[in-house]
Amino acid sequence: MSLSEQVAANLPFLRRYARALTGSQATGDAFVRATLEAALADSDLKQSLEGGRIPLYRAFNKVWSTGFLDVAATDRASGASGGGEHETGAQDRLSAITPLNRQALLLTTLEDFTPAQAGQIMDLETGEVEQLVAEAIAEIDREQATSVLIIEDEPLISMQLEDLVSSLGHEIAGTAATRTQAQEAVAEKTPGLVLADIQLADGSSGLDAVDDILAITSVPVIFITAYPERLLTGDRPEPTYLVTKPFQEQTVRAAISQALFFGSSRPLEDG
Repeated sequence: MSLSEQVAANLPFLRRYARALTGSQATGDAFVRATLEAALADSDLKQSLEGGRIPLYRAFNKVWSTGFLDVAATDRASGASGGGEHETGAQDRLSAITPLNRQALLLTTLEDFTPAQAGQIMDLETGEVEQLVAEAIAEIDREQATSVLIIEDEPLISMQLEDLVSSLGHEIAGTAATRTQAQEAVAEKTPGLVLADIQLADGSSGLDAVDDILAITSVPVIFITAYPERLLTGDRPEPTYLVTKPFQEQTVRAAISQALFFGSSRPLEDG
């Protein structure tokens, strides 16, 4: 496999990580582009990418950690994200908080790196990464409680998500296995967070169910699906928070923390 093919294979997952880390599709993609441009301009960096996913994420981390404020300011000035008040609020929070603990948690859960691999990416010792993850979990536990709507057609997975959400101190606003049930649940109680599959019991779409909800209220959405590649095409606005099935509970915890932290009101669109 050529270097370009290898990078292309890993790029959708790096973009997913970048969006979750920055809270914006536009900002995340800007950092990914900057990483690739840096590799093109530096032959040693480019050659290092032949090592696979870890050096690619390591290169991204160097760009992100040194250029965050400048890119954030550019996004705010140009309105590139299309996220409006949500984007400004997310960037303001990140300009005041160094989210190393969230970075460590995302790398070891959403991206499934070991603490040692995350340490290579972040230039930290394994123990330091484990401490950051522990701090992130503690922060998750302190998140403000909200009500959660679960849109999932597999009963066992729905029950697992209910137990997880409840263990974090959140209320279950309702469960739905179809688009119609989701509409009925929202009509009865407005959720503060939505966890949604994309393929539902009657053949309806979780994407359509979420669109219905966002048409009447602003709420953070986390998609949980066995087919992430269907949402990571670059052909349409992509969800900021995307968890792959089968999932680790800690991955869902991290996504919930990120979504509540940024207060995402809708899937982010390009300008």
